[in-house]
Amino acid sequence: MDLALTAEEWQAVRLSLSVASRSVVVSLLPAIGIALLLARGRFPGRSLLDALVHLPLVVPPVVVGWGLLMLFGLRGPIGGPLHDWFGIRLVFTTEGAALATAVMSFPLIVRSVRLGLEGVDPGLEAAARTLGAGSLDRFVSVTLPLMSPGILAGAVTAFAAGLGEFGAVITFASNIPGETQTLPLAIYSATQTPGGEAMAARLAGISFALAVGGLLLAEFVARRMTILLGRG
Repeated sequence: MDLALTAEEWQAVRLSLSVASRSVVVSLLPAIGIALLLARGRFPGRSLLDALVHLPLVVPPVVVGWGLLMLFGLRGPIGGPLHDWFGIRLVFTTEGAALATAVMSFPLIVRSVRLGLEGVDPGLEAAARTLGAGSLDRFVSVTLPLMSPGILAGAVTAFAAGLGEFGAVITFASNIPGETQTLPLAIYSATQTPGGEAMAARLAGISFALAVGGLLLAEFVARRMTILLGRG
């Protein structure tokens, strides 16, 4: 079997890496904010918010893609004004693929950041408060460094998961070569093409390697940061 990738296959690999990277950039800051709210906040509806945040983990990805299509389609309540007023179209675009991937991986970042935050010793924050540090100073100098292993591990895990997202992307962004055809979609197309078994095998191998590498990197980053912070 020829192991060399064609130009089309390399294009799918590059697009997957781009979409997964963009999805992490889009979702990281909101995920940190939601994790802080869920871990430290006490307000009515907190359990409902927690359930909504984790909903993409339990509903079929196609349902998430359909929901995005209803919201961000050219006739949707969000997508319509974006297109009419600003000329921004997300459906059937690379940006739309990144959005769908971000929604699916968002709970992974929230969960990782929340676990990192819950591992922060409240006594350290209390000590900083007694020394006169304000809320923002305490967060930047104490809380954020201590929760950073969770942030980094969550970002890497979300990136690895984004490389394999299929259902939400194909529903919202379709399967357009060079535009939205990421690795999973390219593998799917290859399996539907006569004689495409070799192409599917090559792309599946790359997808497997990237996923395993991402998970190992997430574990390494979390352990390394924990040791650097003196908690290992």
